[in-house]
Amino acid sequence: MQHYLFVHFKEKPTPDGEQVYFGLSKDGYRWEMVNQGNPILWSYKGEKGVRDFTIIRAENGKFYIFATDLSLAYQLRDRYQNSWAKVAREGSHCLVMWESEDLVNWSEQKMIRLGGDDFGCHWAPDIIYDKDMDDYLLHWSSPHRSNHFGPMAIYYSRTKDFETFTEPKLLYRKEDSGVIDSAMYEEDGQYYLFVKSEHNPLGVIMLKSDVITGPFERIYAFDEEMNKLDGAVYEAPTAFKMQDGKWTLFLDFFGVQGKGQGYVPFIADRLSSGQFKRSDAEFSFPYGFKHGTVLTITEEEYNRIKQYDFDQ
Repeated sequence: MQHYLFVHFKEKPTPDGEQVYFGLSKDGYRWEMVNQGNPILWSYKGEKGVRDFTIIRAENGKFYIFATDLSLAYQLRDRYQNSWAKVAREGSHCLVMWESEDLVNWSEQKMIRLGGDDFGCHWAPDIIYDKDMDDYLLHWSSPHRSNHFGPMAIYYSRTKDFETFTEPKLLYRKEDSGVIDSAMYEEDGQYYLFVKSEHNPLGVIMLKSDVITGPFERIYAFDEEMNKLDGAVYEAPTAFKMQDGKWTLFLDFFGVQGKGQGYVPFIADRLSSGQFKRSDAEFSFPYGFKHGTVLTITEEEYNRIKQYDFDQ
């Protein structure tokens, strides 16, 4: 029976919130905290804060976590003068990476620089295995010099060994608005891409393609449920396939201050339908998980994480 690991951060005004946290679940519905709700990993390099996690089980048997190198607790007021525009243009050109063979013993933090000064901040990475190329497509959102560091687009880089990464290329640009927070999944040879659109509409949209690098087209059936939401206060889509074959999509709600923020769940029979239905009553969380990714794990891995002393 498959179990689940959620890698996430906490929305707190103090630096301990912008670190790596784990959540566990035996069924994907009922979630529990790990390490008494304390960080699993700390960022000691770059901005000394990390957000917006993705995790992958690679073909080499290792696990890799990628994150945005950004600390609002340390940097927003002083370095960026409370300006998200300054964060976007002047923020880190690196993504943060950790690797592990067992999900409990992790490598030293690594800084992965992608692209040059033509890019602004590298935000919200996600990664997917490309079975046709036998490599990994790492994608994220950035502003770019080509449009004067205006509305963001999604860029990607490829890696086979998690040591070297290709020069970034454009994955998806929405002509009438910026897009952020990309998350991609494969089902029956089709690739499905969720992004947060910053205009027309303001909210999360769903796209598909026969090819992992696009071009992508909208799945308008997805909008039916999204139109019931205030799209301005939902972001960071992340999805995973459940034991019964259904797909769960989590959207990060940030429409209130402090407690009350966190993921809201939706369920679909198949990704291809785009027809996700909100399902709050079926899920429970110990606190508000923020902008992360769910990884399917084994019962043995679940027990190893649950029993491990991360503070040793």
